[in-house]
Amino acid sequence: MNKKKRYEIFSKLREQDPNPTTELNYSTPFELLIAVILSAQATDKGVNKATDKLYTVANTPHEIYDLGLNKLKTYVKTIGLYNTKAANIIKSCRILLDKHDGNVPQTREDLEALPGVGRKTANVVLNTAFGQPTMAVDTHIFRVSNRTGIAPGKTVLEVEKRLLKFIPEEFMMDAHHWLILHGRYTCVARKPRCGACVIEDLCEFNKKTSDE
Repeated sequence: MNKKKRYEIFSKLREQDPNPTTELNYSTPFELLIAVILSAQATDKGVNKATDKLYTVANTPHEIYDLGLNKLKTYVKTIGLYNTKAANIIKSCRILLDKHDGNVPQTREDLEALPGVGRKTANVVLNTAFGQPTMAVDTHIFRVSNRTGIAPGKTVLEVEKRLLKFIPEEFMMDAHHWLILHGRYTCVARKPRCGACVIEDLCEFNKKTSDE
């Protein structure tokens, strides 16, 4: 896929959705961090149901740490792997309090040092909370990047690096959200909805459907 075609793709995605954002509910970088930790192998809708209740009771590192592990589990028990996630959140809150004055750090190194935070989670926080041009490659972005030809790669890291290299700079801040939403609602896993796709004419997928 050439530079011109990629530019046209992201121009169309921007035209369709000028102000994309995460579907996770949050109002502070810390709330986003906790929501993203919980979202691994879970739906945003399921995470929002849990955090909407949790954040009315505790929404800072100090407050969640003071809740304690067992109490925190009662708020997140509807989410997959909640035992591990709750334990990681408590440990992360302690580190934030001890090393960062209760603030969410703005570097990948410090974020990835938190339990339950990997490269993808760090990228989401850096991009969405702090406006850094990162690319968090989840299953949706991996699929869309390969299927469309925007940035094919065999591994998540390979796709991430190619997206950072190939996406025109003016689109970098929002590209992560456009690609996730496109994969979640249009370029879906089993059978893409090519008939409803705004970039169908630019996409290089060779098994297009008429589905809307």
